[in-house]
Amino acid sequence: MCGIVGYIGKREAYPILIEGLKRLEYRGYDSAGIALVNDEGCMNIYKEKGKVSNLEAITAGKDVSGKIGIAHTRWATHGEPSAVNAHPHVSQNGRLALVHNGIIENYASLKEYLKGKGYTFKSSTDTEVLVQLIEFMQDEYGKDLEGAVVMALRRVVGAYAIAVIDNEYPDKIVVAKKSSPLVIGIGENNGEFFIASDALPIVSYTKQMVYLNDNEVALLKIGRNVEIRNLDNKEICHDVKEVDINLESLEKGGFDHFMLKEIYDQPHCIADCMRGRLLLKEKRIVLSTLNLYRKELVGAQRFIIVACGTSWHAGLIGKQLIEQWAGVPVEVEYASEFRYRNPVIMPGDVVIAISQSGETADTLAAFQLAKENNALCFGIVNAVGSSIARASDTGIYIHVGPEIGVASTKAFTGQVTVLTLFALALGHAKGAISQDEYEKTIEELGNIPDKIRKVLDGNDRIKDIARTLTYAGNALYMGRGFNYPVALEGALKLKEISYIHAEGYPAAEMKHGPIALIDEDMPVVFVATHHQLYKKILSNIEEVKARNGRILAIVTEGDKAVNNIAEATIEVPPTLAPLAPLLSVIPLQLIAYHVAVEKGLNVDQPRNLAKSVTVE
Repeated sequence: MCGIVGYIGKREAYPILIEGLKRLEYRGYDSAGIALVNDEGCMNIYKEKGKVSNLEAITAGKDVSGKIGIAHTRWATHGEPSAVNAHPHVSQNGRLALVHNGIIENYASLKEYLKGKGYTFKSSTDTEVLVQLIEFMQDEYGKDLEGAVVMALRRVVGAYAIAVIDNEYPDKIVVAKKSSPLVIGIGENNGEFFIASDALPIVSYTKQMVYLNDNEVALLKIGRNVEIRNLDNKEICHDVKEVDINLESLEKGGFDHFMLKEIYDQPHCIADCMRGRLLLKEKRIVLSTLNLYRKELVGAQRFIIVACGTSWHAGLIGKQLIEQWAGVPVEVEYASEFRYRNPVIMPGDVVIAISQSGETADTLAAFQLAKENNALCFGIVNAVGSSIARASDTGIYIHVGPEIGVASTKAFTGQVTVLTLFALALGHAKGAISQDEYEKTIEELGNIPDKIRKVLDGNDRIKDIARTLTYAGNALYMGRGFNYPVALEGALKLKEISYIHAEGYPAAEMKHGPIALIDEDMPVVFVATHHQLYKKILSNIEEVKARNGRILAIVTEGDKAVNNIAEATIEVPPTLAPLAPLLSVIPLQLIAYHVAVEKGLNVDQPRNLAKSVTVE
C-alpha cells in the first residue's frame, strides 16, 4: 500500500519524481523519500515523515540534481511512520538504495542471518533487510546489481515491488515484482524509462507501458531496450501496451477535493460505463464477455463474488440482481476469508472478483485460488492492465476513470452499473427475465445519469442536513432489500472520512440488538425509497421515533409518510427497485463528505487508509 516512482534518462529526475509522488499519495502518505545519483556519482537521499510537501520542504536548497532516481510514499506496515523508517533504504556500504511496496514475510529470519554476518540496521522495516541482503549477495558472490537482486529475491518469502539503484552504476535501475503492482513506462527520449506502482504518475510522460508479471526482474539501462528475466534467469518478452488515461481526470477541476469531484463525476461516468453496452434504441444489452463465454456463463450453476470493502457492498447488490433476473444462486464472500477457509469450488462455478484498483491483495489471492480449482475467473475492475484484469479469463471494465479519493464513490456506482448490465444480459440470455421487464429496465437505466444530476442539484440542502451529524459519536444506517447494501456503504463512508463510528444493518435486524443503542443522541439514517418492503421499513422508522432517536431518511420524491416522522429527509427521483442503489447512495456519499469537511478533516486522504490495498 505504498507508492513507487522512478526515472532514468536524460532529463532531471527530481521534478518527475516529485510530481509522481504527489499523484501517488492516495496509495500512502505516512512518509516520503527520494534517492538521486548526481553526475559525479554521489547519491543524495532525502526522507521525511508526512506528506510529499514535507519532503519538498526539506529538499529546498539542497542538491537534487541527477538523471536517475527512485522515490516512495509510504503507508506503514513494519515500523511506525518516521524519517528513519521512510524509504528509500540504503545498504550498509552506502552504494545501494531501494524502494519497496509489499511485505517480506521472512524478514525476521533474514535479519538475524545478516546480523550474524556483521550487518547492522537503522530502521525497524522489512525493506532495510532486503537492501542489506542484496548488498550481501553482491559482496559474497561477486554479482552485478541485477544478479544480486535475483539471488536475494530467491531467498525472500512475501510480496514485493522494488526498484534498486547503485551509485557505482548510475546508468541502470533494477526493478522486480511479486504480488504487488509495478509498471514500466517506455519514454520516447533515447532509451529513457519511468517506473511506477501504476500508470497514473507517469502517463503525462508516456503512454507506452510494460506490466511486469510475478517473479520477474527487469534491467532498465539508458539507451537500451528493457531486459526482463524471471527468477530462473529465463528471458521474458512482453508486449508494450498503450494506456489511455485522460489527464484532466487527474486534476481536481475546480473542486475543493477529489472526492467531491468524483461524486459529481458519476453521471457521466455511469454513461461512459454503459456506452456501447446499453443500446437504448434497440432495447438490448451487448457484452463481449457473454459472446465469448456464453456457454460457461449461461450454464453456470453458481456465482461466487469475492471482494473487499466497498466492492463487497457492490457484490451484495450484484447477488440480488443476478438471482432475481437470472435465477442462479450467488454467494458473496469477503476475499480475505474466502482464501483461508478451504472453500468448496465446483466445476461450472464462476468466480467474480470485484476491485477498483485490480490490485487488492486478498481479492487477487482469492481469484488465484479459484483459478487453481478450475473455476471461470471473471474480473470487474477499473484499472486497465491491473493484476486482476490480467488474471481474468473474462470480465468487464467499469471505465469510470481514475479514482484518486481514498473513499470510493464513482467506482462503487460503476461496479453496480456493470453488475446490473451483466445480470440483465445473463437473465435475457437464459430466458429467465420477461422481455417486458428487460426492456423497461434498459429504458430506465438510460435515465439514471440525469436522475443522479438531479440528486446532486440538492447538494446545498444535503450539506445543511449533514451538519447535524458533525458532533455525533455514533450513527446507525438502515435499509432493506436493494437498499440494505447501500446502508452498509453509507456507514462505511462516514467511518472512513469523518471517523464517526457508524454501522449498517438490515432494518428488520434492528430489533435483534441495535435498538438498545437508540436514544435522543443517536442519529439513525434510513434508506427508505418507495420500493419493496417500504411499509416494513416505515414500521422500523416508527420504532426509532418511539425511542426518541434522531431520524434522517433518504426517500422517493413526494414521500409523505416518512416526511411526517423524520427529523430531515432527502429526496431522490423515482426509479425501479433494482436500480434504487444508484440514486440512494449519492446523498450518503455527500453526507459523509460534508461531515468530514465540517470537522476540518483530510477528505481525500483519511488517516490509516490507503487507496490500493496491496498487502494483507
